[in-house]
Amino acid sequence: MKRYVLYRLLFLLPTLLGALTLVFLLIHLIPGDPVDVMLGETAATADKEALRESLGLNRPLSVQYRTFMFDLAAGDLGRSLYERASVTEIVRARFPATLELALCAMIAAIAISFPLAVVAAVRRGSWIDRSALTFSLFGLSMPNFWLGPLLMIIFSIQLGWTPVSGRGGFGHLVLPAFTLGLGMSAILIRILRASLLRAMNEEYVQTARAKGLSEQRVWLKHTLRNALLSVITIMSLQFGSLLTGSLITETIFSWPGIGRLTVQAIQTRDYPLVQGCVLVIAVSYILVNFLTDLAYRLVDPRITYGE
Repeated sequence: MKRYVLYRLLFLLPTLLGALTLVFLLIHLIPGDPVDVMLGETAATADKEALRESLGLNRPLSVQYRTFMFDLAAGDLGRSLYERASVTEIVRARFPATLELALCAMIAAIAISFPLAVVAAVRRGSWIDRSALTFSLFGLSMPNFWLGPLLMIIFSIQLGWTPVSGRGGFGHLVLPAFTLGLGMSAILIRILRASLLRAMNEEYVQTARAKGLSEQRVWLKHTLRNALLSVITIMSLQFGSLLTGSLITETIFSWPGIGRLTVQAIQTRDYPLVQGCVLVIAVSYILVNFLTDLAYRLVDPRITYGE
């Protein structure tokens, strides 16, 4: 187990290095100049050059990349070009909002998908099964940039049940969490239903029934538990996607998280801030998948990680 953990941790560094290098090159090569955004295109050339020199943007790209990597190794993400504040502090202030939204979206997805998938598997071929599959199809077909404004118009503007945007109490979480969680729940319904149907035909399930165990215990203890491995894999990938895919949802609902911050940083060509946001998202995604690998053994003790 320790050997496996060390092996996975060693592979985190090249993965992060590749992600940061790619983002550094892309953000510097796309059209646009942060100096023009900060001063305006009508500013004097001398003023632009003076600001560019003070920010270090007049240096060769290779020098900027080397400086960025050395500062990152020292734990310094730099200072925002636009806000003139520490990138670490800005990201630290925004990350809890994104984590809160992602966790609530995950809870909403689980609350929707697990009951529907279990009932659909138990009543296979019935109208309940067909309804659950139809619901999952609609969930997969509705993109966030369409579902979010639709929910906002209905429940916030017309009915007045929830706030329109921003972060505050529980009411502010309902619509963005449901917007993010619906697509994930649609995937989980299909994956969990298929896993349950496959597990219910295994010999250990037939043996449990032959021992006289109740049908409820057979489903919960034997069938559902052994169907969770594939579901956990999808959930980990989807949770990482919630952190990265929240860009659109956070922008729609003006949610002050990492996703919205990334969009704003890209619009202002704030290179250090974009790199800091991507670093946090990449680390979060990698850690979620790493913890998921460790959780496999809790679900299935037969997994040994090469021991």
